[in-house]
Amino acid sequence: MILLFTVWCIDYIDRSVIGVALPLIGKDLGLEKGQLGLVISVFFLAYAAAQLPGGMLADKFGAMRIAVIGLIAWSIFTGLTALATSFVTLIAIRILFGLAQGIFPGAAMKLLAERSLPDERMTANGWVNSSNAIGVVMAMIVAAILLPLVGWRGMFLVISIFGIVITFVFIKGMPAPMHDVPANDVAKGRTAALLRTPAMWWFALAFFGYDILIWGWNAWTATYLQEEFALSPSASALLALPPGLAAALMIVLAGRYSDRIGGNPIRLIVPGMTIAGLLVISLPFMPNVFTYVAATTLIVGLASSAYIGSFSIPIKQLDPKVTGIAAGMILLGGMIAGVLSPTIVGFLAQNSGWTAAWMFLGLGAVVSVIAAYAAPRNAEAFRARVPSSLLYHAPATDVVPGKDLAK
Repeated sequence: MILLFTVWCIDYIDRSVIGVALPLIGKDLGLEKGQLGLVISVFFLAYAAAQLPGGMLADKFGAMRIAVIGLIAWSIFTGLTALATSFVTLIAIRILFGLAQGIFPGAAMKLLAERSLPDERMTANGWVNSSNAIGVVMAMIVAAILLPLVGWRGMFLVISIFGIVITFVFIKGMPAPMHDVPANDVAKGRTAALLRTPAMWWFALAFFGYDILIWGWNAWTATYLQEEFALSPSASALLALPPGLAAALMIVLAGRYSDRIGGNPIRLIVPGMTIAGLLVISLPFMPNVFTYVAATTLIVGLASSAYIGSFSIPIKQLDPKVTGIAAGMILLGGMIAGVLSPTIVGFLAQNSGWTAAWMFLGLGAVVSVIAAYAAPRNAEAFRARVPSSLLYHAPATDVVPGKDLAK
């Protein structure tokens, strides 16, 4: 859990710092808001394209091998971002960066599924995936420190080194699976069967709605603060800390709550996303920085319960041998949102103003709530709608918490 948490933090630092640096990059390379939004979106386009192949590769060749390849590759492309000299080169580097990061999530979910029991899996996922919010917080801190010292180019070079260092720690420290799960032991046709399962796509749609709101806000909140309240890049970065910390706390709590209630997506998604949706459309009317930060802290924190809700039942109930592709399916929904949301928000902000841009993010909450009601509400409903060959069936030799693992 500690190793996965750390690598996920590096993942989110590498992808998130560009949001703070966008105004500086735009000024340096002569780019408009629409172009800058496209820089964010092409990353997600490549990231989305890699989700299903990444999950399949993890199931076929082993999660650890694919995770390490992704970590090394994205660290290299993070460093290469510093060498961009034009809109075209920046786009090309961000596409390669997105492909490299895109093969990691399915492998990471599979690594954890192989090393945890179903009854504790979402608690473990909550702790590990709180790194997503902590990574964004750390990205803001890193950006606030490095941008004034070394500029945006130097910042990307420095954080790429972090990834290379962590890779060696990750390889050396990751423990073996709890059970022997051969890398290529995926029955023929199980991947296709999973892709044909409608219940899985409802969870992907729930994650799509969540990321419409989160990535649209994340990509543009620093620019909004700099334009509307005349803040410096460093100040705008630091003001993203409260929302990030709120998200981390909510993900941990939601993970533990999910294991207690059996992962019911309605109870995990609907309350938080409903309130977050109402608050996000009120952002253009916040009179000052304090009210804006307070509102976004509530928005990001409450919405984060939907992150856990999107994975809660599938990751607990599916055979670990197919969790790579399962995670890839759900993450694909979020990454499609990541492609669309930053570009649409940038376009709306430039052509219709920030009010229209923030109103658009409210649609994400609506989509997520609808998907939560359509998805299976408990383990029994999920298992009834998914082929038995894809489900986890506890073996007689399963490890029991509290027992001697050596035996």
